[in-house]
Amino acid sequence: MKRFWLMLLTIGLVMSLSMSAFAVDVKMSGEFYVAGLYLNKTSLLADAATNPSTAFFFQRLRVGTDFVVSPGLKLVTRFDAMERIWGGARSATGTTAAADSAGTRAENENIAFDWAYIDYASPVGIFDVGLMEDGRTGTVFGNSYTTLGRIKWKNTFGAVTIAADITKSKDQSLSAVTSTATATDTDNNKYGLEGVYTFKDGKAGMKITYYRYAENRQAAENSKTYFLFTPYTIAKVGPVNIQAELNYATGKIKYENGVVNSDGLSEVTIDNLSGWIDATASFAPVYVGGTFAYISGDDPNTKDKQEGGTLNGGQDWNPCLIMFNYYDVANWAGTVYGYDNSKLTGTMSNAWFFQGRVGVNPISALDVMLSLSYATADKKPSGFANGTYGTEVDLTGTYKITNNLSYMLGVGYLFTGDYFKGKDSASSNKVNDDYMLINKLVLTF
Repeated sequence: MKRFWLMLLTIGLVMSLSMSAFAVDVKMSGEFYVAGLYLNKTSLLADAATNPSTAFFFQRLRVGTDFVVSPGLKLVTRFDAMERIWGGARSATGTTAAADSAGTRAENENIAFDWAYIDYASPVGIFDVGLMEDGRTGTVFGNSYTTLGRIKWKNTFGAVTIAADITKSKDQSLSAVTSTATATDTDNNKYGLEGVYTFKDGKAGMKITYYRYAENRQAAENSKTYFLFTPYTIAKVGPVNIQAELNYATGKIKYENGVVNSDGLSEVTIDNLSGWIDATASFAPVYVGGTFAYISGDDPNTKDKQEGGTLNGGQDWNPCLIMFNYYDVANWAGTVYGYDNSKLTGTMSNAWFFQGRVGVNPISALDVMLSLSYATADKKPSGFANGTYGTEVDLTGTYKITNNLSYMLGVGYLFTGDYFKGKDSASSNKVNDDYMLINKLVLTF
């Protein structure tokens, strides 16, 4: 009997020291939406042979699940499912991940996991290790979320938070998957350091990110290295909510082993600038606001400099229903083209943008907003006669049916600018105005 109890206690001790921890709590949150979209013109060309309207319903389920193993330790996961057009054709199988997911578009039409990482609150700070979101810094401006492998750390010292991260953007090492790789040191990596100061009615921060992109060292014999400086602030001053952010990218594209680019240069300087200021003042039940945004464009006359192409407005920032709208237009309706490859692709680039808006909350559950936006190019592409993107008027209304269920209805009208006439200096190319109707039912939990 003693031998039996000794063996039982020994087995219990071994199990307690070596077994995997059991999750003691599971926390879930997410969003499900169903939307209907009508776009009057799928091309801005007035004389296009075929230029049909498009109308369809689409949906997405997104669920985040945290497995809390112990206080301060959890496994964070997230998946997208049934992200598709009702009755629409399924996407072809591919290998490229969707813009805001770790899965391909075809996988998201069924189910695809986006995140899986450890979140550990240690005595020296919080560590996150695994596949997680990347690309969101400061304000919503300039943010384009994607899933990447990362190691993150942050700690708070009074009113100051310090964070650092290492991100693997692309790995091209020889492996069982990339079995034909013949070179080393062709990966893309990022290294970030951020400081944030929190005060009574807001915060101010700065992030510095170093990018070393070597994916083309084998094929095109070039590498791209640059620093991105991102100061930002989010604050409330009386009745006014203010957001501001500046992004400055500076670095080099270098060609190696005697290789030069199409302009005969062995080195090109990266010199990109973007920024925005957004303010909204509330005087219940009315609020007014305005937005100014700028993203530098590439000057076709400076071959040794690349002033555009590195920075954009981001996929998270959708200031209009049509112009610079990624999620509902570019991602679902598709690219809207003009002449000479001019197009509305969602994210804003090479532009000056101005918006004024006014809204009203006649009852607590209803929000109605009217906005007027104008955009023009910072630098006209070579040979383009005009740089005006256009003027857009948007009217949206959102009704909160319950605390977790809301319905949105919106209409946007774009007075199309002459930028989309391309290189037609004689103005014989004609472009259409365009408009869109959208309604969306959103459930959060």
